[in-house]
Amino acid sequence: MVDSVRDDAASWPTRDRAILEMLYGCGIRNAELTGLNLEDIHWANEAILVRGKGQKQRYVPLGDVAAAALRAYLAERSARLAAAEGKKAPSTPALFINLRLRGLARAGGEARLTTRSVGRIVKRIAVLRGLSADVHPHTLRHAFGTHLLEEGADLRAIQELLGHERLSTTQRYTQLTTAQLTEVYDKTHPRAR
Repeated sequence: MVDSVRDDAASWPTRDRAILEMLYGCGIRNAELTGLNLEDIHWANEAILVRGKGQKQRYVPLGDVAAAALRAYLAERSARLAAAEGKKAPSTPALFINLRLRGLARAGGEARLTTRSVGRIVKRIAVLRGLSADVHPHTLRHAFGTHLLEEGADLRAIQELLGHERLSTTQRYTQLTTAQLTEVYDKTHPRAR
């Protein structure tokens, strides 16, 4: 789904691709994504500053694919803002902005994308790609944690990346399927051979 953002599924393909890459590639919550500002991207450190629940902050690595998607989006974002005001581009701290720049003209307006809009974007792309309508931004966050665990990441590291306060919350990702358990048994147990 993340690799399949095209014009037919997205009103702003580069932005929507960056959104999916950030949700899946960084494992951040929808509200954390929409709360990101330009200054929260730390290119030199290849990380983003995320403001999570309870005013807690954490740094999350920004992978190469997510960074490339973000750079492509930022170029278009600048062009759209410049076109909206002619030569003098309006400024907004918001990283992800809405398509029509709604709210930017108001004093203090940011044109910030809402969590509801992100949910609609994710669902539309999922449905157009033949996935369930039950795909939400949190589905990508859960996939992030699950895939890290499947590749051998430490549960404590996953907890930090996801910003979970309790390890018990992160342990939900440890529920393995019967097929996974059978595969491990067949490969490792002496009596399975």
